[in-house]
Amino acid sequence: MNTTIRLAIICATFCLSFTGFATAQEQDSTLHSRLTVGGYGEAVYSRHFYSDNVFRYSHAERYKDAPGYGRFDLPHAVIMLGYDFGHGWTMGTEIEFEHGGIEAAVEKETEETGEFEQEIERGGEVALEQFWIQKSFSRGLNLRIGHIVVPVGMTNNNHTPNMFFGVYRPEGENTIMPCTWHETGVSLWGRLGNWRYEVQMLPALNSNLFTDAGWVHNGSASPYEFRPANNLAAAARIDWFAAKGLRLSLSGYVGNTFSNDIVTEQYSETSRYRNAKGTLMIGCFDFSYSNPCLIVRGNLDYGFLGDASLISTRNKNQTTMNGNPYAHTAVGEQAWDASLEAGINLLARSNTDRKLYLFGRYDHYDSFVPADGWADIEWAERTLLSLGANYCPIPEIAIKAEAGIRLLAEQYNNEPYAAVGITWCGFFKR
Repeated sequence: MNTTIRLAIICATFCLSFTGFATAQEQDSTLHSRLTVGGYGEAVYSRHFYSDNVFRYSHAERYKDAPGYGRFDLPHAVIMLGYDFGHGWTMGTEIEFEHGGIEAAVEKETEETGEFEQEIERGGEVALEQFWIQKSFSRGLNLRIGHIVVPVGMTNNNHTPNMFFGVYRPEGENTIMPCTWHETGVSLWGRLGNWRYEVQMLPALNSNLFTDAGWVHNGSASPYEFRPANNLAAAARIDWFAAKGLRLSLSGYVGNTFSNDIVTEQYSETSRYRNAKGTLMIGCFDFSYSNPCLIVRGNLDYGFLGDASLISTRNKNQTTMNGNPYAHTAVGEQAWDASLEAGINLLARSNTDRKLYLFGRYDHYDSFVPADGWADIEWAERTLLSLGANYCPIPEIAIKAEAGIRLLAEQYNNEPYAAVGITWCGFFKR
């Protein structure tokens, strides 16, 4: 083979290799263009100027002059990944680390014996807040299947730290409902003009985990490797984008919560529980308005629990089951929350991306409105007033400061506090 032919073969081989390398690069670039990477997180220091003793409500006079306590915290650290497979198929995930840990903690039981308890809020070591596959047929019709956020209330649908002014998430909704509420289920949603709708089918909450201090907040948790789904539930939300910067929303939930656990019983005809369903109904209204100078947000939530008296009796009687993860407290027949926050941007007229909001917040909620025959728990009704500032040097970062007071009935001690934090929320690639 002469030299010319050899050189031709070498050049052809080099060109083919280079072309293959370039094609691989183009394919790799296409793959990366379909990938979305982001997240959000919060780091907080808080100082509480009241006692954290478990008997601070039942023996309030003993703790009137308590020195208080301080805490550092990482409320949420979340990694978000998304991928577009093409042809309308997409995937989304949120992997969340709460309080810098693995959702297992040792806590002091409030208003019981004051004993230390190990709490496992959800089976597994990492909270998988979202993990879904979606098929989009059009802008107005999308089907999402997997682990999804339940968009009931203002906070669940707007849970990233750039969606509220406080250092922590709004207290009322975060007390009476799961927050962030996430379940494995099916969602149908879409956007039609100025309207957005969503309808979901989910496992119902578990009444064994309801409490006096938190109403149904813990009902979506499961200490097992699976989520009991003896009963199914439905959730829905509709948003109306009525004008520029203005959103008005209604959302709700309904499901039977009794015996939605691995501990189920066949009740006799004479049993008091034979017809119990524990039907839970929640209805919410929330809104937001924003312009370059002002942001205003608010919500009204109301919930009703059927058979609350029977559920309370059963839960308090389950203390004989060794090692069970239940709360052993009564639960209210009703709970409600009303809140409003507003912030003024002092840098609105400056030619900059920086923002400095001075804000005020009001939150009034009650986690225990008793059923007939049960005594009221007066410390469960609280009013929270706070003032603070949010400084955003760039759109993805917020430095927050807040001071407030939790007002209780006159026989208890009020609970003042102060907190500072830094948050971030954004996408590394999209």
